[in-house]
Amino acid sequence: MAYTVSIASFLRQDGFYNMNIIIAGDGKVGLALTSQLLREEHDLVVIDSNPNVLRANLDQFDVMTVHGNAATMATLRSANVEEADLLIAATSADEINLLCCLTAKRMNRHIHTIARVRSPEYAEQLIAMREDLGLSMTINPEQSAAMDIFRSLQFPSFLRRETFGKGRVEIVELQVKPDSVLCDIPLSSLYKIAKVKVLVCAVDRDGTVTIPDGSYVLRPGDHIYVTAKAVNLAQLIKNLGISTRKIRQVMLVGGGRLAYYLAERLISAKINVKIIESNPVRARSLAEQLPKAAVIEGDGSSKVLLDSEGIRQTDAVVTLTGIDEENIVVSMYAASNKVSKVVTKVNRLEYSGMFANLGIGSVVSPKELCGSNIVRYVRAMQNQKGSMLALHRIADGKAEAMEFLVDDSVRWRSTPLKDVPLRRGVLIACITHLNQTIIPDGNNEFRKGDSVVVVTTLENPFRQMNDIFNDKGI
Repeated sequence: MAYTVSIASFLRQDGFYNMNIIIAGDGKVGLALTSQLLREEHDLVVIDSNPNVLRANLDQFDVMTVHGNAATMATLRSANVEEADLLIAATSADEINLLCCLTAKRMNRHIHTIARVRSPEYAEQLIAMREDLGLSMTINPEQSAAMDIFRSLQFPSFLRRETFGKGRVEIVELQVKPDSVLCDIPLSSLYKIAKVKVLVCAVDRDGTVTIPDGSYVLRPGDHIYVTAKAVNLAQLIKNLGISTRKIRQVMLVGGGRLAYYLAERLISAKINVKIIESNPVRARSLAEQLPKAAVIEGDGSSKVLLDSEGIRQTDAVVTLTGIDEENIVVSMYAASNKVSKVVTKVNRLEYSGMFANLGIGSVVSPKELCGSNIVRYVRAMQNQKGSMLALHRIADGKAEAMEFLVDDSVRWRSTPLKDVPLRRGVLIACITHLNQTIIPDGNNEFRKGDSVVVVTTLENPFRQMNDIFNDKGI
């Protein structure tokens, strides 16, 4: 049964088209995408085989819904696939997602398709058969999250790291502790302490995010987002007097796909890995797939088990079960045992803000990472001028960091930044020029061919670089 009517793209006042997007699969990833893409003002049709899930979606969002198997022509026809600009296949089955994209491409050769493929067994086929399968893009939330966690474990003092400029520049999150050398100093004095050129591009204080200027004074408890050259991160930590203890032993609580991907990377980096998994079949499978890891069958939320497996002696604990509340409780217990690095996986993003100061350490959300990648792709589809190269949400989603390519269409090229009219709530955090990374001040400028990292707290999404300027009275 279909609940949808025909929809058509129309030109908005800002010059961009609302896109017709089909989301196949209404699980956690599908719901997150629905929320994000509605905020971007697109027309959505959601397909799911469970009518109860669709009704729950209708109670929460104003979208069209279609009940049925997303891989069949009949269901896709009911969702108006012939008129759609993009299809995102995010059901729980990789095979359904791939068949859905292939079928949609046969029915509409102009459609873009994105498939969520979680199984590592399909990696080789996706590379070899991407064009044959009609895929514009594939996403693996667990693999992306594993990379995110691995990078945070390389510099455990940072709560989070986001990479731009082909890895040359990063935005890292730090919390200002009561005994920190950063306490009660204005940002204009930061260079005297850091002794490397960095830029605080955002501050999260008690849930309110600010794009600060040089007079902003840091306080204990502030979460600061610092732009720095990747090569300067180690020196930054040292100069700030932050512990540089290396991670040599990691305990993973929960043995799902994310744990597998993460354990592979950790083992390759010669880091000792212990995985606690309650399902005996899954535990045996992990032990076979990861012979260099110590796999323990047991309840990872058991205090007795955690103590007996040496939680106090481990360098890092990463909680990866499918239950947010269990992950949060185990992470809090790890923090209470002075584990130097704690990482918590959550699906409900509101939890990260609620528990930020209660010892759950770095927070990672696979569905948020997945959503950010898809939103970046969607914005790039809308306009290729001053196009977006990367998109990361920071400060619990209250701010965005975007990387743009400067082309002929971008205004204010070759103008000192102090003379560029930026919209309020916008900061240019980094410029990459001829492979040289610049943490800018008012005298720097961007030119054609440069990439520019922009941070904003504005709710209205930026689709091209010209959106950041205030030369039209915005």
